[in-house]
Amino acid sequence: MDRLLLASDYQEGAHPAVLRRLAETNMEKTSGYGTDEFCAAAGDKIRAACGCPDAAVHFLVGGTQTNATVIDALLGPCQGVIAPESGHISTHEAGAIEFGGHKVLALPQSLGKLDAETIRDFCSAFFGDQNREHMVEPGMVYVSQPTEFGTLYSLSELTAISEVCREYSLRLYLDGARLAYALACEKNDVSLSDIARLCDAFYIGGTKCGALFGEAVVIPDPKLLPRFFTITKQHGALLAKGRLLGVQFDALFTDGLYMEIGRSAILAADRMREAVKGANFCLALDSPTNQVFLLLENSEAELLSESVDFSFWERRDASHIVVRLAASWATTPDEADRLGAVLRRIKASAGA
Repeated sequence: MDRLLLASDYQEGAHPAVLRRLAETNMEKTSGYGTDEFCAAAGDKIRAACGCPDAAVHFLVGGTQTNATVIDALLGPCQGVIAPESGHISTHEAGAIEFGGHKVLALPQSLGKLDAETIRDFCSAFFGDQNREHMVEPGMVYVSQPTEFGTLYSLSELTAISEVCREYSLRLYLDGARLAYALACEKNDVSLSDIARLCDAFYIGGTKCGALFGEAVVIPDPKLLPRFFTITKQHGALLAKGRLLGVQFDALFTDGLYMEIGRSAILAADRMREAVKGANFCLALDSPTNQVFLLLENSEAELLSESVDFSFWERRDASHIVVRLAASWATTPDEADRLGAVLRRIKASAGA
């Protein structure tokens, strides 16, 4: 039997509807760098979905480039970005933010989430410090929806963070690499229009959500970053054949495909969670989106690795680890059922 490949949510190519549009438009000639009609159409659909008719929409090639570009554009030369200790920019981007000259100011988190009061306490201490001119000044806050733990900020939590940012003149930026899986989750109460209202910039993920590659940056007030196109070019994140991004996002925002992709992955992840519980294994945390975190003994993880590709998440103690399984738009019910069968065999062998 083929191995189950559940280590991440971007192992497949692209949703068939996206590939079909790329093939249909392949021989058309357009202007470059995102100035084409496909990017214009995709931008209009994204603005409509966000309820933000005046927003600037820019298409970039990948998540790390997007985070590095937006954060560098929003910060002054002596400023840093507040982020949860578990945030992607804090842990899994190889120091890309620091490479751009800005410090990540990592704060304690709970299940991947920053708390508004934690941010307020940090800012109050900084701006009350008489030596602050010798220190890196907080200039913005970074959050992700969903978080690295697959958890969700509620509307009240995101609103509270936005209010603290306004209080201290900080920019609020939301990483939406997996945004489709947040928007489609039944436990989510934050809409695209809420994000556009509360954040100074955010991006809508494509790479992990049905596109071959690419992310859509939304800047609700275009006057905030008037030279963002040029800054994107400086960061090597501007695609000459920008229409490839426009075509993909135009397809993703046609006939509700982006939400459909999200719902499909949530259903698959829910089935995987039921498979885990049905085999009498423990979920390491309550993640309602497309990421499933499983607590395993070392020997169980070794057995699971013989049939399933997963991501190591953390060591819980000397004899237990947490692994991550990720569902995507392409994960099938059969794959979830096969996972359950593998887990039941492991549990049975342990009891033999």
